Amino acid sequence: MGLQGLLLKKRRLSSFQIILFGFLLVILFGALLLTLSFATRDGLGASFSDALFTSTSAVCVTGLVIHDTASYWSLFGQAVILLLIQIGGMGVVTVAISIAIVSGKKIGLMQRSTMQEAIAAPQVGGIVRLTGFVLKTTFAVELIGAAVMAPVFIRDFGAAKGTWYALFHSISAFCNAGFDLMGLKAPFSSLTAYSANPVVSLTIPTLIVVGGIGFLTWDDIKTNRLHLSKYRMQSKVILSTTAALIILPALYFYFVEFAAPVWADMPTGERVLSSVFQSITPRTAGFNTVDLTALSEPGQILLTILMLIGGSPGSTAGGMKTTTLAVLLFTAFAVFHKRDDTCCFGRRIASETVKYAAVVSMMYLLLFLLGGFLISSMEGLPMLTCLFETASAIGTVGLSLGITPGLGPASRLILILLMYFGRVGGLTLIFAVLSGTKENVSKLPQEKITVG
Repeated sequence: MGLQGLLLKKRRLSSFQIILFGFLLVILFGALLLTLSFATRDGLGASFSDALFTSTSAVCVTGLVIHDTASYWSLFGQAVILLLIQIGGMGVVTVAISIAIVSGKKIGLMQRSTMQEAIAAPQVGGIVRLTGFVLKTTFAVELIGAAVMAPVFIRDFGAAKGTWYALFHSISAFCNAGFDLMGLKAPFSSLTAYSANPVVSLTIPTLIVVGGIGFLTWDDIKTNRLHLSKYRMQSKVILSTTAALIILPALYFYFVEFAAPVWADMPTGERVLSSVFQSITPRTAGFNTVDLTALSEPGQILLTILMLIGGSPGSTAGGMKTTTLAVLLFTAFAVFHKRDDTCCFGRRIASETVKYAAVVSMMYLLLFLLGGFLISSMEGLPMLTCLFETASAIGTVGLSLGITPGLGPASRLILILLMYFGRVGGLTLIFAVLSGTKENVSKLPQEKITVG
């Protein structure tokens, strides 16, 4: 019995492995559903490779597609994609724990610990209450967003289809997925037909921001309201960094990008809406209201940088996260001032957090560059264009310069792996693989090495 217990203990998955395999199982199940004959409009069903790519993109809330969602997938296929987006946005573990709570099952310590890792909660205590808050917030915000956009879509598509479009785009925006159903107007057109429509062009970015700043931050806002001094340091960092990443790029797009002669016919109101929209959507939603191929190279590079940064921890967004960028900037500031500790908002950031930020950013940059290099080499495409696609994949964004549908099987596999890595997170992947590694308490002799 003792040996059996030992074997069971060895087989027990860590929280990181549960998250890893949970996403993988949902992706495979979604791919199988999308291969069914009635999942596509032609009644033939999708090939497994096409279904796998689409399922990965949906679960990893990316939005990169090889078939136009509206014209290729049937209503059933679209519903499957939307369900996968909802599961991927909330998180596989969050959905599983939510079902257990609703069914009245007791949530054990292991489940609470896994949930803590899944939504980046600071502690296990109160995790069930927080899960309830996540559920209520998600469904409330998505329904409000759908209700606001419904009149516009009902006007354009009729009552039934307009209601479905409003719900689909609201969930896709809140979950930072970037899937759209506007292909009936023009294939792969995203929301370009609504660039001058304030209802759509303001509601979609609002949903993206609400979903992208994280449930813990919204819990902080709900609890402390306007008493900013009582907020967690993480919430302060997220809110300030998010504001900067919206305002600064929006100013660039308005005064530089959309001031170029190619956009001379764009009215001032549409220019404002487009500037704000394009500054928000790269982190990490994937909608666009302008033709991205018409942007200048600096504009495309700015979008690439924003895609890599992504949203915030414990949110529906991907990317290396706003907190990672903030920690790196605060660390650089500390080094410039020859300070031993990284500090912000009157608090000291743990050295472990600084190491994690450095590792995460390095992993994202290496995979982003390696993926772009390999795709460019195999497909014979411009490097910048390929880097744009790999940043979109690893940042789980979904913006594209139009090359994804024409990529070969090997290049698609690279994007699938990057999307998966970007959604589960670099540290989750590493900790899942090295979960059995024992911590080394011994220390080697120290010696300095010159850097910089």
